[in-house]
Amino acid sequence: MIAQPISFQTLRASFAADMQAVDACIRSHLGSEVVLVNQVAEYIIGNGGKRLRPLLTLMTARACQYPGQYHHVLAAVVELIHTATLLHDDVVDESGLRRGKQTANAMFGNAAAVLVGDFLYSRSFQMMVTVGQMRVQEILADATNLIAEGEVLQLMNIGNTDIDVPDYLRVIQYKTAKLFEAAARLGAVLAGVSVEQEESLARYGMHLGTAFQIIDDVLDYSGDAQTIGKNAGDDLAEGKLTLPVIYALRRAPEAELPGLKAAIVAGDLGIMPRLLELMQETGAVASAREVAMGEVEAAIACLQGVPDSETRDQLRQLALLSIERDA
Repeated sequence: MIAQPISFQTLRASFAADMQAVDACIRSHLGSEVVLVNQVAEYIIGNGGKRLRPLLTLMTARACQYPGQYHHVLAAVVELIHTATLLHDDVVDESGLRRGKQTANAMFGNAAAVLVGDFLYSRSFQMMVTVGQMRVQEILADATNLIAEGEVLQLMNIGNTDIDVPDYLRVIQYKTAKLFEAAARLGAVLAGVSVEQEESLARYGMHLGTAFQIIDDVLDYSGDAQTIGKNAGDDLAEGKLTLPVIYALRRAPEAELPGLKAAIVAGDLGIMPRLLELMQETGAVASAREVAMGEVEAAIACLQGVPDSETRDQLRQLALLSIERDA
């Protein structure tokens, strides 16, 4: 039996000083002589977010008893890479809203958003070089490359009503979970722990990131719009078939499938009421949550390879928080 998690705020408070150091590091490296770069970068960083990925680097570094300061730099790097992906994502998806606020592309235009995303990527690589470890650069280079492949895979699957669960999982493992994996691995690499312990934490990050994204996709159909910062069905309007939709289509009455698929391809949100009904009737949302729970259990199992400590227990709590949330 898995106990109920603590709150994210309580967990984050344990790393408040470290997170302040990360935020200071981010802001100290955002400066540019180009005014628009400063404006867009400050806008997107200032909009906040959970800072979950950099927190993961801080947590694994502490779990591995890393005594230095480079974990602050790498946590900042992870956040800049994540922010760059958001800027590019929103342009590709033509999104106008993120976390309840205007996206950078809506505020400053697509060209500015893409180019500032490029700036954040390149600045993050400048920062990681200062750590002086080729292994760190290899991890982050591989992660950013796979993220880009995930973006292309997702683009190829836009409007694909025949996408199956393995293809969906591949996209989110590339696009989302790979950066979680890298964030978790970095703390272990800095601490110089055994290969086995490093791999345990990396697998933990991959499973955590997969669960986190599945729940994000579930909340698109079961969450409160004001809480999650976007409207129900936004993913569907963009032609993205996520796990709840995949399960609903797989279990829908055969007679309804042609109409449902045609509406999805056309981006017709008029099917939303019926689709939401189908999700309840077929247990699609519940099934998606079960898959996420399986990933959480796998993440927690990976922690058996990490020495017992308060931080290891916090990593376990973080895994639980990835599914017990409403935003």
